[in-house]
Formats: sequence, structure tokens, C-alpha cells
Amino acid sequence: MRLALALQKRGREARVINADSAQVYADLSIISARPTEAEMHGVPHLLFGAWDGAQACSAADWAEAAKREVFAAHDAGAVPILVGGTGLYIRTLLEGIAPIPAIDPTVREAVRALPVAEAYAALQAEDPARAAELNAGDSQRVARALEVVRSTGRSMLEWQQQLEGGIADRVALAPLVLLPERETLFERCDRRFIAMVDAGALEEVEALHARGLDADLPVMRAIGVPELGEVLRGRASMSDAIINGQRATRQYAKRQYTWLRNQLPEEWTRLSPENVDLPIHFESLLPR
Repeated sequence: MRLALALQKRGREARVINADSAQVYADLSIISARPTEAEMHGVPHLLFGAWDGAQACSAADWAEAAKREVFAAHDAGAVPILVGGTGLYIRTLLEGIAPIPAIDPTVREAVRALPVAEAYAALQAEDPARAAELNAGDSQRVARALEVVRSTGRSMLEWQQQLEGGIADRVALAPLVLLPERETLFERCDRRFIAMVDAGALEEVEALHARGLDADLPVMRAIGVPELGEVLRGRASMSDAIINGQRATRQYAKRQYTWLRNQLPEEWTRLSPENVDLPIHFESLLPR
């Protein structure tokens, strides 16, 4: 928001585009910490709550929508500001996506019916290179890799060498990766989960559960939904849910921190938030 407001002071419109895989869902306002109207300060915020929870938003879906918003902003003379921590979304938008053909429905049904341990064992046999890159318990990615190799006869890794549709060569980037001090970050994670509960997260999860959605949908697996769901089922106390939710948040933040440090281009500036100087680090957008 500091950058958007600084641009406005210089007479340039800013449009904030969400790149967080939880904040895309209309059902997850509190759980995803989606910005409030007051926090938006009148600046247009796009792709926040844009998907119904019943519809999974893939990286390709998001990238296509984000691409439209980026170029619409350019056409209007505005500056698009992408924010969020879902690195796969950002990379898909910039680098493109593998042109994998539609998966045979029969193959998909058979793969999705497998317990994750069996699916991972099958992937180790049929696509060992991809299996070595994945966590054995990551049911979604394991199933995806297995259905791709079974349906197309080619590894996901082979397909990923043919990326297409990225916009990196058509836009000027001013990237900044924010890396807070870890202990401070983890403390904020703990406070955030308590604040979510105080703001009505349990009621939000209750409304989500009342929809009867498939438990495998991304919206049902967002941090906080499974933990608070156990409270609604009478299987956990609120104090247990808070402890479990805080732990899951810290674990996710740790993985995200590592990804941001190691998977983005080396030339992208990495700073702690308190060390950001807008005119210096966004000189191309905010000339002195």
C-alpha cells in the first residue's frame, strides 16, 4: 500500500493485483487475511475473492486472469502491483506454463482414488525424477504428476521444459522480495492466528463447511480450515485448534521463506520490510 499511495501522490494510478492462492477465494476473507475496505485506502484491489470456493483456482487460471489485469492496467496508464506469496502463481505468470494435454478422465479417476502412499510409490516407479522432487505426503502434486505421466506417457519435468504464455519478455519488472527476520515472522504468525479467531474465523469455517464442498478442494485445505473444522466436529478444543493452526502457519511461512530465498531470480532484491526505501528500491516507478 505504501507504494500504491506513493504513486498516487505523483499522479499515477496504482492497481493492486492479488497473487495469494488463499486470498483468491470469496469464502476465505478472515482465514486468508484478505485486506479490508479500510486497508485498501480506495486503491483498486483485483483478484481478491474472485473465485468461488467450489471452483479450484489453478496457477494457470490465476495467471490468465492476472495477465488480463496487468495489460488492462497498462492500457489505462496505471501501474499494476502484484502482491502475495504464492511463488508458483508469479512464476507461471512470468515464465508461462507447460502445455500439458487434457488428462484422460479414466486415468484421473483411477489416480485420485489411490491413497497417497500408493500413489507416491507408483510415481517412484513410473516417474522417479519427479517423485524425488515431491514430498511423499503431498497428495495433490503426487496425484497430478502420476496422472500426467500415465495419461501422456511423459514426465511432468519434460512438459515443464516447454513453458509457454509467460509475460516476462513483455513487461518491465521492479521486483522486491520481502524477508522479515524469522523469529519476528513466526511471532507474527502466532498473533495472526489468534487475531483471525477473534475476528470470527470459526464462523467463517462453519459457513464454508455448510456448503458441503469436496474436502480435496484448495479452499478446504487452506490453513485454519482443517484446524477449526476439528472444533466444529467436536474433535478438538479451540485452544488445541489455535496451537495446531499456529504451528501450520509457521511451517508454511518457513517453507515460503526458503522458496523466496532460493527459487526466485538471484538479481531480484531481497530486503527486510523495515529496510525498504521506496524512492530507492522503486526508482523506475518513483523517480526522485
